[in-house]
Amino acid sequence: MIDLKLLRDDPEALRRSQRARGEDPAAVDALLVADERRREAVGRADTLRAEQRQLGKKIGRASGDERAALLERGKELAAEVKDAESAQTEADQALVDAQRSLSNLVIDGVPEGGEDDYVVLEHVGTPREFDFDVRDHLELAEGLGAVDMERGAKVSGARFFFLTGVGAQLQLALLNLAMQRAIANGFTMVVPPVLVKPEIMEGTGFLGAHAAEVYRLRDDDLYLVGTSEVPLAGYHAGEIIDLSSGARRYAGWSSCFRREAGSYGKDTRGIIRVHQFDKIEMFSYCRPEDSQAEHQRLLGWERDMLAAIEVPYRVIDVAAGDLGSSAARKYDCEGWLPSQNRYRELTSTSNCTTFQARRLNVRYRDDDGRTQVAATLNGTLATTRWIVAILENHQRADGSVTVPEQLRPLLGRDVLTP
Repeated sequence: MIDLKLLRDDPEALRRSQRARGEDPAAVDALLVADERRREAVGRADTLRAEQRQLGKKIGRASGDERAALLERGKELAAEVKDAESAQTEADQALVDAQRSLSNLVIDGVPEGGEDDYVVLEHVGTPREFDFDVRDHLELAEGLGAVDMERGAKVSGARFFFLTGVGAQLQLALLNLAMQRAIANGFTMVVPPVLVKPEIMEGTGFLGAHAAEVYRLRDDDLYLVGTSEVPLAGYHAGEIIDLSSGARRYAGWSSCFRREAGSYGKDTRGIIRVHQFDKIEMFSYCRPEDSQAEHQRLLGWERDMLAAIEVPYRVIDVAAGDLGSSAARKYDCEGWLPSQNRYRELTSTSNCTTFQARRLNVRYRDDDGRTQVAATLNGTLATTRWIVAILENHQRADGSVTVPEQLRPLLGRDVLTP
């Protein structure tokens, strides 16, 4: 949700942000109108209530014909106050609706444009050259007895799967390594609920343009989360948190659920784009002025994990039109997939500034003791999709796969063999 002070002080900054996202800058003007109407409605209601209080004092001192006249005016004024308060309620809701229709203000320097307009910031590692025919992750996984797509579809439908044997063990080792690293870096481990209330899902910005990707349990009025970012953002909803010692960091381990609406025909082979997967998600609350530095920290921890699985990757600065409504800036790390001869997203970290916390009413006290809105950030530390990159980059000619060194103690083996 956009800060109304920013709206009043610099509406053109918001219009530029909307244009960079490919969204309608007229939404800014609609919000300005809603803000003005709401302030007028509040002013009228306050004036009438003040008049009503003064009238009450006069009635107490009056008598005779004067008192009768004042009482009659009191009835009229009561009706006017009621109408004014109703108008204020409507204006309040119209303002909230207009605020929620506006995406977060992008940070200066974010590339303009859509999905293909990202900027590559860095390449790390060199894609391996193979002297044998490369297998894709599914062929490797099936040869290892690590994934069963056929029975996943039989039990649950398309884009579901079973991780079996070494596949399940590999995921557990990977997520355990990520969580160990998160705890060592000061994160509090959390296993959150994966069903959340509508106000929490909406507060994080997932019921806007991407609502079709969210699973909803209508009978219970609950939503299945696509990332533990959602329950972690709601963890401190309505609270004043202590940030005097720096950022508060949580690492959520959860299953995640995505309908993948609109992705029919894309990545249907294997476990790249599926309806259910597991993930370790970093989540930070910090002061707004610290958010850009915190964003770089999250990116750094993601890079450390990618180094641990020994996969070449690149870092991209995601363009404004591909940020989603809540993010002000987002960096993706994309791992190299030999079978596709291209980079694919493995991690994503977003700085949501005060956008989510304003919706969820998460505040802190500044150095002067005044309450301020916190900033929130999130980032992927490991997920099921990483298995794809591990298998493909570390495959051997006989279909076996070398286990990255830092996963070996957790997995209990150096090589995965058919």
